[in-house]
Amino acid sequence: MTKRERVVVVCPGRGTYNQAEWGYLHRHHAHQDELLARFDAYRARHGLPGLRALDREIPYQMKLHSRGDHASALIYACAYCDALDIDLRRYEIVAVTGNSMGWYIALAVAQALSAQDGLHLVDTMGRLMQEALIGGQLVYPWVDEDWRPQPEVRQRLLGLLHEPGEGQVYLSIDLGGMLVFGGDEAGLKRLERALPQRERFPLRLYNHAAFHTPLQRPVRERAREALADLPLTAPRVPLIDGRGQVWTPYSTDPAALWDYTLGHQLVEPYDFTRAVTVAVEEFAPDRLVVLGPGNTLTGAVAQILIQRNWCGLQDKRGFQARQERDPVLLAMAWPEQRRRAAARLDHSPG
Repeated sequence: MTKRERVVVVCPGRGTYNQAEWGYLHRHHAHQDELLARFDAYRARHGLPGLRALDREIPYQMKLHSRGDHASALIYACAYCDALDIDLRRYEIVAVTGNSMGWYIALAVAQALSAQDGLHLVDTMGRLMQEALIGGQLVYPWVDEDWRPQPEVRQRLLGLLHEPGEGQVYLSIDLGGMLVFGGDEAGLKRLERALPQRERFPLRLYNHAAFHTPLQRPVRERAREALADLPLTAPRVPLIDGRGQVWTPYSTDPAALWDYTLGHQLVEPYDFTRAVTVAVEEFAPDRLVVLGPGNTLTGAVAQILIQRNWCGLQDKRGFQARQERDPVLLAMAWPEQRRRAAARLDHSPG
């Protein structure tokens, strides 16, 4: 029997289901009809439209589909089903991580939660965030156009957080070659004025709250009450959280995992860069598999690999050349890479 390749699975966060991804469930996961029916039954019990309807019957509308109580569950369903399609005869999943909301998906993929309990977590958090919608987020790069690190730019960007002025603004996510900031409206406007214009940046993220900042403390308290009985267990494969901490099958305290998920993770910065760094340095994968629906996270992962000079990667052109020759990242949203990663071809009815 051929030895299986080692892979780290990376789960996506908010903002990865957009108009181009509309229909993703139908195109790729019609064969998961029984699972999706259970997801839709859960949504119906909570007075929410079904995921299959949002993905196929209801035409894409940014105001509707990007809402936290819809987008989160759509992304969860797409990503979780993608994980089920990974060819386990060829690949051994040695660790799972994710970006921001992707942490909740990672809990289910690593089997610290069942598929249904994972949906409950994602749906509840999406609803609480949407109801509160505290603050917002904006993104700004600190690498150059060829994804080479510019540490002096990063230092200047982080320094802006400590300058006096109106409002509140914080680091929200360390996202490869970009920093995501979260704050209230006054703080974000102050930061926008201080940032130099660079192509489409600074970029405000539509329908996003100030995730992973102290502004989410009211949401944290409501979440801890609403999800007090969330049945977390030790994962079946190692999990890497937004601090770079590894939760193993043999040493995880479920109570501590619950406390992190509904505590630190909500109000402190999410260090996705650290999570991926730990994944490649501690678990030595042959490849990384980035789950769909979208493909925006692959750039951030590639930038992290370049920062670590992993597999000799030094810049965007070098990464692209490696991807054409022998891809180190397999993005499930890309048809050719999906065919390499998945155990089956699509079974959509056409």
